[in-house]
Amino acid sequence: MTGLGVAAPAATEARRRRGGLWWHRDFRLLWIGQTTSKFGSSVTNIALPLIAVATLHASTFQVALLTAASWLPWLFVGLPAGAWVDRLPRRPVMITCDLLCLLLFVSVPVAAWFGVLTIGQLLAVALGAGTASVFFQTAYQVYLPSLLDRSELPEGNAKVAGTESAAQLAGPGLAGLIAQLAGAVNALLVDAVSFGVSALCLLRIRKPEPRPERRRPESTLRAEIGAGVRFVARDPYLLVLTVFGAVSNIGLMGYQAILVVFLVREVGVGPGVVGLLVAGTSVGGIIGASVSTALARRFGTARTLVYAELFAAPFGLLIPLTGPGPRLALMVVGGVAISAGVAIGNVVKSSFRQTYPPPRLLGRVTVSMQLLNYGTIPLGALLGGALGTALGLRDAMWVITAGLALTGLILLVGPLSRSRDLPAGPAPR
Repeated sequence: MTGLGVAAPAATEARRRRGGLWWHRDFRLLWIGQTTSKFGSSVTNIALPLIAVATLHASTFQVALLTAASWLPWLFVGLPAGAWVDRLPRRPVMITCDLLCLLLFVSVPVAAWFGVLTIGQLLAVALGAGTASVFFQTAYQVYLPSLLDRSELPEGNAKVAGTESAAQLAGPGLAGLIAQLAGAVNALLVDAVSFGVSALCLLRIRKPEPRPERRRPESTLRAEIGAGVRFVARDPYLLVLTVFGAVSNIGLMGYQAILVVFLVREVGVGPGVVGLLVAGTSVGGIIGASVSTALARRFGTARTLVYAELFAAPFGLLIPLTGPGPRLALMVVGGVAISAGVAIGNVVKSSFRQTYPPPRLLGRVTVSMQLLNYGTIPLGALLGGALGTALGLRDAMWVITAGLALTGLILLVGPLSRSRDLPAGPAPR
């Protein structure tokens, strides 16, 4: 009897080691919800500009403004969101955000069916969904470390990043197909359903969430926000990562904001081909996420991060060379390389950011970094729209991708370039 009692747990533990976090029920639910939601969002990333271009005949700048509206909330509610997330249970915040997005995206096809859809409504939906995303993404970054052990976080981040990239591979193709067959507005129903699935998965997680640390009565929201900002500003690792993320996102979003318009109006492809081309670039995200933890173990987390970001971005210079026929492959190759570098960097940075700061500051540190990282995204989108209008789409692509190619040099400033691995915690002050 004793032998059987010892063997069964050992066998189970061996299977868990082989399967990794797939044996973790609550992580599986979170993973399913996140993957489904990202699949829906990848559909919307193509469907929303297609609605603006093909249904509402929007200008290049209006399409870029639509992308900017999705990210603008980071500039206005980012810092307060971090302080609120540190005060509140995170899972209810995430569920509420999912349900709000469901309602917002259902409103677009409903308005189209009644013939009252306008570019103003699309901007309002993008702005509302972007605001919900601020709270959801901040809460998610704080919630995951409470669900997994510290040693499991790199695997968890890699699994989520890899399957998100896989979802982004299928989503644009489906968006293009639905747009071709049933109209782009109906593709948004896929995203609405995906938010419902995410909320349901979060509701079914069993592990109790640790109570947020009780704040001192004399502590104000402004003081709590300031503590997170000061921590990031004084830390050499977090500061250089924040500056790099802010600058690189200007380039990434600058070309992505006008990519659909570039492919439709400059290259001359239809909605279905647009979806397939954008989907093809997501292969890089799958590759990058799948090799990120192995590369980090082999070469070190800091070196992997620096090399991935430094050498991937210059491939973006292939995108302005895209043309009809075989030259369509240039856009895919450039996009695959960029996606791979971004995925590797994101897995390393996410695991580092989730374990490096003190737990009581995690939400505020996360959002202090993301305020600049994501806050520059609308600026990049507006820059893309302005350059596309002033210079023409192809010349704008050249300017933006050339700037993106240089952003990795930022990581050579400070301690990252001299380190093999990122530190486990901040140095004593």
